[in-house]
Amino acid sequence: MLIETEATPNPATLKFLPGQQVMATGTRDFAAPEEASASPLAEALFNLGDVTGVFYGYDFVSVTAAQGVDWATLKPDVLGVMLDHFASGAPLFKEGSAADISVPAESFEDDPEDAEIVAQIRQLIETRVRPAVAQDGGDIVYRGFQQGKVFLQMQGACSGCPSSTATLKQGIEQLLKHYVPEVTEVRAI
Repeated sequence: MLIETEATPNPATLKFLPGQQVMATGTRDFAAPEEASASPLAEALFNLGDVTGVFYGYDFVSVTAAQGVDWATLKPDVLGVMLDHFASGAPLFKEGSAADISVPAESFEDDPEDAEIVAQIRQLIETRVRPAVAQDGGDIVYRGFQQGKVFLQMQGACSGCPSSTATLKQGIEQLLKHYVPEVTEVRAI
């Protein structure tokens, strides 16, 4: 089995492509070891000691290393854990776990009068933004729209990435403002 790796815009995060589907639908973000108990793979990666984040996408796993950790040293260990996991056919989540349940981050109640605006924002995020962000080993989740402000949550390689502010402001904010004039600002939560 060959697992390819790709750099991401976040120097602390590498994207690992096992050549097979990882998540059938959605994504899953593990931002701390305590969150990984539902997944044997995430637990094993955190047990390496130098991993601070694990993110599952459709066909990739993004792994974030602790500050100051050299990927040249950590990468063989991460690859070993992933090879063992995927070659064995082990499940991604433990049976009977809350695999499909995650505690949602802060969200804002959308005003029903903004339903058309919110639908346009969501469609742009789903069709234009999320695919591009997934290419970089992360995800972006809509969390709300209030008084012209769009609230988004960055996950995976995008969370804590030095270029995430630029991505939000020069990329996503400009795109949304162009197509949805009611948008005045985009904020990460």
